[in-house]
Amino acid sequence: MTLLDFSLYQILAIALVFVWTGFVRTGLGFGGAALGLPLMLFIHNNPLLWLPIIGVHLLFFSGLTLFNRLHNVDWPYLRASAVYIIPAAFVGIFGLLNLPVLWLNGFIYSVTLFYGFTWMLNRGIQSRHVWADRALLMLGGYVAGISLTGAPLMVAVYMRNVSKDKLRDTLFILWFTLVSIKMTTFIALSVDLHFLTALALLPIAAIGHIAGLKTHDTIMRNDLMFKRWIGGGLVTVSLLGLWQLYSQFVQDFMKSFSLI
Repeated sequence: MTLLDFSLYQILAIALVFVWTGFVRTGLGFGGAALGLPLMLFIHNNPLLWLPIIGVHLLFFSGLTLFNRLHNVDWPYLRASAVYIIPAAFVGIFGLLNLPVLWLNGFIYSVTLFYGFTWMLNRGIQSRHVWADRALLMLGGYVAGISLTGAPLMVAVYMRNVSKDKLRDTLFILWFTLVSIKMTTFIALSVDLHFLTALALLPIAAIGHIAGLKTHDTIMRNDLMFKRWIGGGLVTVSLLGLWQLYSQFVQDFMKSFSLI
């Protein structure tokens, strides 16, 4: 599927969503997929269309941002945490490639609904013990593997263990690594990367990317207010998405029941 397969209104909606994901990715330093994928699923409900495109963009923009920033990465903690994240990510990728689309979308909307409530109610994901850190890293790795939306879970741990001035650059290296693994798996299994569509959307996402870079410091100073507004939006989108999936499930069930 390419952009030409969508209507004009859908193309405009896709453009706005990718501006948004680019903005969030650099404005917060994480969450582009978590805050963008649920919206994309309203336009086309197959995650395997959007995830390779998001992956291409993330590799490009994170690589561009980190070109002169590798000295500002907390490499020791990155290596220590990767032991828990990467194996779980492989399990998540396996689920992405084998689970039915309805289940995948339900999982994505449910995870996003959880994020939305925690942000809207200012109930951040917290960990005060080493075992809890490891559990969050593994869970975040799994969610990232299955949907690229595991960032908030891992960020909760990274924020306690990485200094604020190195946090965004360290996270970008983590995202780059996880997406590289996912994209390599896609290529090995002949999954369509929708590369031309990703290239066509690259300039659109760049608008949000640049805006996010310019407003990053402002967002960080007003982090709680920003997340509360975003949380409310995520709750709304996720509930609508889950209702849509429920309606589809009921329709499919009734159709199958009538055939018996």
